[in-house]
Amino acid sequence: MHSKTPKVLMVAPECNPEWASVPLVGFKFYDETSKLVDITLVTHERNKPALESVKGARKIVYIPESPWLARYYAWVSALTNRGGVNWPLYHLLTFPLYASFNRKVYRQFAAEVRAGHYDIVHAITPMMPRFPVKLVKACKTTPFVLGPVNGGVPFPRGFEATARKEFAHFNFLRTLGRLLVPGYRQTYTRASKILVGSSYTLGMLQEMFGDPEQRMELFYENGMDDSFQAATAKNFSAPGVLSVLFVGRLVPYKGADMLIEGLARLPAELRACVKVKLVGDGSERANLEAQCAASGLTTQVEFVGWVKQEETRSYYEAADLFCFPSIREFGGAVALEAMACGLPCAVVNNGGIGEYVTDANGYKMEPTSREHIVERISQILQQLLDNKDALRVRSSLCLERVAEFRWPAKAQRLASIYRSLLP
Repeated sequence: MHSKTPKVLMVAPECNPEWASVPLVGFKFYDETSKLVDITLVTHERNKPALESVKGARKIVYIPESPWLARYYAWVSALTNRGGVNWPLYHLLTFPLYASFNRKVYRQFAAEVRAGHYDIVHAITPMMPRFPVKLVKACKTTPFVLGPVNGGVPFPRGFEATARKEFAHFNFLRTLGRLLVPGYRQTYTRASKILVGSSYTLGMLQEMFGDPEQRMELFYENGMDDSFQAATAKNFSAPGVLSVLFVGRLVPYKGADMLIEGLARLPAELRACVKVKLVGDGSERANLEAQCAASGLTTQVEFVGWVKQEETRSYYEAADLFCFPSIREFGGAVALEAMACGLPCAVVNNGGIGEYVTDANGYKMEPTSREHIVERISQILQQLLDNKDALRVRSSLCLERVAEFRWPAKAQRLASIYRSLLP
């Protein structure tokens, strides 16, 4: 493997240490990997205040946005947030914003890339597998890395009602976009390496492009800070008492209603021994509160509301089980956060989250039907009320598993990929 320090042009319109989800993941990749290789970051100007507040010498180029596009973005956000976020429509309507950024990056950097000023070009966000990168046209001799990309995971059969609530009938737009967007296929066929965030997406892309496995590589996008990870297996509450935690948006596909129903199915004497905390907020909160009232669970279920990400650790540390029955999760960083605290997880095996959790370190529930998941949750709760030893064993294995997702380890792996592509 090449020993030189690669000079990398990293393109990440979404890269922000103060935001959640993809912008935060993009920043963590950039921040950790820039300690190992020479990175010039290209990002949107909206990230400038947050990035400039982070200490350290950095080479960052900010791409501006016109006032017209800023107003357009505000209009799209308002339109697609009515009655819950219509993500397929949102991504379609915000594509002009990305397209503008994409063109500006090409105009500004194509000549430098052709002239060999960089050893690697890496487009790291957006992470959905539906965006073209025009700069790949300039990568005649420079290796081009894409990803991690993740997405396209379908709703399981039997969850049509939930899919309708999440506007899944608009999902044809993403397929249409892949067929019609200029440069999309070229981005994938010309890439030297494509990093993919889940086995499902890896299989989907390999089928679409007929690629050999060596050009595409499974590389989970989520990571974990060392400061978040517990040093030893956690302590659990006394036998006969169970503290259950859910962290996430209170929206239909996250499945908090199934957790509540699973609790409601326990015999009355066992229900009294279980306490559930729902950390998060969203469009389903009122419905979930009504469900608790109708099931007589108002004293068993606490709605904590939204809290800052760094404040969630105390909730993980106080719980016995993290139950997150989301039926369609691409990454599922909350499961990694729980596991980093030694907290075993019960998750639905659909998408990336089902690859973090194993039957040895947690509980995987197959999405065969809503009834099956609800009944399985009820069974797990009842079993754990009688047997905390099962949690202690899983807690140690959680810490072993999540060590693979430490950000320094992920940065080392990415730097190794860069070096492997050098001539």
